[in-house]
Amino acid sequence: MPRHFEIWGEIMHDKSSRNTVLAWGNKNRIYILLFLVFVVMSLFAPKFFNPFNLTSIMRSFSMNACAAIGFTIVMICGQLDLSIGSIITLSGVIALGLKGQLGYWGSVPVAIMIGALIGLINGLLVAKGKIISFIVTLGTMTILQGAIYQITGGNSISLSTPDAFAVSDFLTKRLFPLITPRVLITLLIAILAEILLRRTRLGKNFYIVGGGKDSAWLAGINTDNYTILAFVLSGTCAAIGGVLFAMESSAATLTLGQQSLMYVLSATIIGGTSMAGGKGSVIQSVIAILTLEMLYTGIILFGLGNEVKIFIAGLILALVVLYEAFAEYQHAKTV
Repeated sequence: MPRHFEIWGEIMHDKSSRNTVLAWGNKNRIYILLFLVFVVMSLFAPKFFNPFNLTSIMRSFSMNACAAIGFTIVMICGQLDLSIGSIITLSGVIALGLKGQLGYWGSVPVAIMIGALIGLINGLLVAKGKIISFIVTLGTMTILQGAIYQITGGNSISLSTPDAFAVSDFLTKRLFPLITPRVLITLLIAILAEILLRRTRLGKNFYIVGGGKDSAWLAGINTDNYTILAFVLSGTCAAIGGVLFAMESSAATLTLGQQSLMYVLSATIIGGTSMAGGKGSVIQSVIAILTLEMLYTGIILFGLGNEVKIFIAGLILALVVLYEAFAEYQHAKTV
């Protein structure tokens, strides 16, 4: 074989190897990032690596992780749900506000059903009204913020009854190392959602819908129904996250879900879910939430301000988006 053919073969082999490494790194980036953040913070952040702090991190991540489950399904369908932060706040307010009249056995289901109903309205407007999800959920977010202030009169809600404290104590009780009941509920929902997406026909159809309407049509899938269902699941998961947080703290502030949207959006993209649809993982989104929570906790332990936390989160998101674009470009060159 001529030497120049051998050289060309070596070059192509090297390029293929680099692309394989890039693809592997892109696919597993959230696990790599989680490991790096945990190691760096454990080594350098004061008092980071201790049971109390790690348990606190797990508790803090639960609310946004729960919201990220439904949000990921919506993004897999190629849509966005900007209303999750407002649903978190509204559900917490309703669960505590109606507790006196209905008890938790009544107020919690009502709060969760209202979250699902908001998701249903969002889904109907997107699927049947043919309105862009960004516009629909932005409007919903604004309306809900006004409704929250009307319901509360601009005041936070807190409970100080013995039964409310009993529920709070139960939700904060450590069942296993680092695991409280609220964390366990969140993890179970995430696992069930991942099984739904990966192991059932229903779940796989979400990916087909997000991959393109033509593919979904050829597969005989009603894209409107799946879009509506995705938004219902998003509203339900956000409501569960808000309710559990409010019950654990026995309080619901007007800023309860204020930062959740950008938190969840960043984590979902970092976790590998494509904004174009058709690609994503609930478990990886949840791990991304945990990674960001560790990072933010470490920043606080270093004595840095909130502006540093926002800057670093934005920087990580920008780097991940650029890396994904570069990996996709490299992959397209080899196709």
